[in-house]
Order: sequence, then C-alpha cells, then structure tokens
Amino acid sequence: MTESCHLINSLGEICPIPLVKAKKLYKEIGIGSSLTIVTDHSCVVSSINDYFAHFRCTITIEEVLNGVWEIHIKKD
Repeated sequence: MTESCHLINSLGEICPIPLVKAKKLYKEIGIGSSLTIVTDHSCVVSSINDYFAHFRCTITIEEVLNGVWEIHIKKD
C-alpha cells in the first residue's frame, strides 16, 4: 500500500468549492493516504469537518496564520 499526501489550495475560494474538491480527491486516494486543504474561510473549516466526521478518517485542523487554516484528512 502506497501512502501519499495531496494538497488542495483553496485560498480565496468559498463554500462549497473546497468541499467538492476534497470529496472528489478523498474518493481517489487509498487507505493511509492523506489530503491537506488550505483555506482562509472559516465556513470551509466547518463544512469539511462536518462532512468528513462521518468517514473512517483522522481530521486535524490547525490555524497556521491568523485566518488561514490547514485541514489534514488521513484516510484510515
């Protein structure tokens, strides 16, 4: 099983575009792989967290700068 990490740069994009991109990429990655979404909109953080809470994955959210978040999702 090959693990990989994918980045979605969603700076400046509003809901639901980052969520749609994350859903599509999550379906394509294998178990053990991860994706990171970078966003500057708090609504994106909430919508992605709410959606992926129902999957077998690990979600971590970090505010890396004031108003900029990195959402890490690892497929378990």
